[in-house]
Amino acid sequence: MEREAIVSKSLMAAGQDIPYQRTAGDLRRSQDELRKVLDVLRRGRRFAVVSHARPDGDAVGSMLACGMILDQMGKRAELVSADPVPLIYRRLPCASAIRQVRALDGDFDAVVLLECDGIARSRLDGLDQRFLVNIDHHASGRSFANVNWIDTDACAVAEMIYRLAIAAGVTIPPEMAACLYAAVLTDTGSFCYEGTDAHAFELARELVGCGADPAQIAREVYFSYPMSKIALLGTALSTLRRDGRVAWLWVTQSDMSHTGAAEEDCEGIVNYAIAIAGVEAAVLLRELPDGRVRLSLRSKGCLDVARIAARFGGGGHAHAGGCTLSGPLSVATDLILEDLRRELMTVVPSSHEAEEPRRNLVG
Repeated sequence: MEREAIVSKSLMAAGQDIPYQRTAGDLRRSQDELRKVLDVLRRGRRFAVVSHARPDGDAVGSMLACGMILDQMGKRAELVSADPVPLIYRRLPCASAIRQVRALDGDFDAVVLLECDGIARSRLDGLDQRFLVNIDHHASGRSFANVNWIDTDACAVAEMIYRLAIAAGVTIPPEMAACLYAAVLTDTGSFCYEGTDAHAFELARELVGCGADPAQIAREVYFSYPMSKIALLGTALSTLRRDGRVAWLWVTQSDMSHTGAAEEDCEGIVNYAIAIAGVEAAVLLRELPDGRVRLSLRSKGCLDVARIAARFGGGGHAHAGGCTLSGPLSVATDLILEDLRRELMTVVPSSHEAEEPRRNLVG
């Protein structure tokens, strides 16, 4: 299947070999929104590409690929982030092009925001009064910009950037393919999350065909952790608790200092809690320096954690969300556990295994 066929399938439901469930209205809307984004890029000359603060693999890979697209189109692109690129993504092609800044300065024809439900998510100053292009695939996405392209059926924002590249008529060299593949790999949870379907694997196949090296990318992402991350993981696992279908663990500011961990070292810890058999919802609580508590929520599918996170000012996907609560840690823990338990009461009754008594799994 050619790359054009994937774009046609994702935008116009052409072909029958890969099912892609959308209404005709959804398809037309996505196609129209893509065309509006492309029109902005074609008319402008200088752009800034921004992602959310604490960028993950999808944010980093999509920013880099977007910059490469603009470069091929003969445009100037500046890639900026409020936080540094996490260590495991720094060996992606051109990763050094992403600058860490506190505010966006200079004149731009437009600012492209990736994976943001508002300018506040970027944690960058200087975005007010600018022409904004919003590209997002989260269920909590909002049409806050001058031009908005929100596609909740995309497996990652990287899929949307891939479609943008095809629509723009640019080539996809191995460097761009590697960035997009890393983004898709991480945002689908290594192709494990709900919504990972034949279309996602076809996209991965196309990117490998363009030169992405799956084994090399996996080594860089999953087998290049700093010692501080492993030390923090051990500390977090010592706090692991379970109550029926809910599991939780936490990291204090003291833990961060003791292990020498960086913020990015918290990524993925919550997955150890959701991995427990019988657990349907899990949360990692991370105490911040100012006393607030950042939550990373996960679900195996029966619970929409993005909806829960949205009640506290956050967002995300049905299976993975996040938000920040006021402290102290004990109060935030009680608040989110009460909410998760209440929500789980409305879903399918738990199995015998999920009804184990509350206990500390580590003794």
